[in-house]
Amino acid sequence: MRFYYVYLLASRSRVLYIGVTRDIGERLLWHRSGVNRRSFVSQYHVTKLVYWEDFTDIKQAIAREKQLKGWRRAKKVRLIEQMNPVWADLAPPDHPGPSLRSG
Repeated sequence: MRFYYVYLLASRSRVLYIGVTRDIGERLLWHRSGVNRRSFVSQYHVTKLVYWEDFTDIKQAIAREKQLKGWRRAKKVRLIEQMNPVWADLAPPDHPGPSLRSG
């Protein structure tokens, strides 16, 4: 079974980025590599994985990403803090994924 991930990244100052991907480990490596210095993630150092959800249907994942992007910041913060109250990085820098699913 293939999984798709909707994820939220944060910077130290809690600037947020929302994305969707099939391979969260590779995507985190890409974001953290700083290859595209003009990207939002690189400019604001948004590299800490603070929230994620998995889906088996890409259409559902994309719909959820769009939904989250439409939310006000306060609602996104509440969502993050339900899963990750201390905003810890859920993927260590040396092993960014994809063993994020439990069970």
